[in-house]
Amino acid sequence: MSPQQKAAAGSAAAANQVFADEYVVASPAAHAARALAVERGSDPVSPAAAGTLTLLAATIKARHVVEVGTGTGVSAVALLEGMTPDGVLTSIDNEAELQLVAREVLTEAGIPRPRARLIAGEPLVVLPKLTDGAYDLVFIDGDPLEYVEYVAQATRLLRPGGVLVLHHVLWQGQVADPGNSDDEPLIIREALEAVRQLEDFTTVLLPVGDGLLVATQG
Repeated sequence: MSPQQKAAAGSAAAANQVFADEYVVASPAAHAARALAVERGSDPVSPAAAGTLTLLAATIKARHVVEVGTGTGVSAVALLEGMTPDGVLTSIDNEAELQLVAREVLTEAGIPRPRARLIAGEPLVVLPKLTDGAYDLVFIDGDPLEYVEYVAQATRLLRPGGVLVLHHVLWQGQVADPGNSDDEPLIIREALEAVRQLEDFTTVLLPVGDGLLVATQG
């Protein structure tokens, strides 16, 4: 592919991303969480990625979901909007101040406190305490340098037929560059390979936002 073709392809991909994001009809809670993320310098999932999370949760009628990386609640809102009315989201983040913001967003959205269990702490300390095979969906949006460990925990937590989702798997286009050996893209590639090597899992990498890897067992 010539440099001109690459530039054209890049421009088309960027335009497609904008179109996909604008296609999503976001709720007031989603708008509020995203505005607070921008204000706090957080990096939430894109609107199209948030819509994908809602779709996945709704498709499998998720009742029990684990999220690593609460932020200001953008993805939490997306997941809860797709989960069953009695569904419970367990969201883990080591930034307690952001979780307080997320709690305010969820409260304003009318989501009862028991439906969103926000845990402030290190994910790799909290995750091992959760019950094996008890969750319908696990969404990973934490420290990319810990992605391999997150994948190992997620496969333990998921029920048969459960869904694993990893965010930032394209890492600003760096993961796709085999010559880039920076820590984040390197570890993310290792995590992607770890998922691909899982027995009985079907996987797909979606170029939505900064990249979503979706995998399901069975």
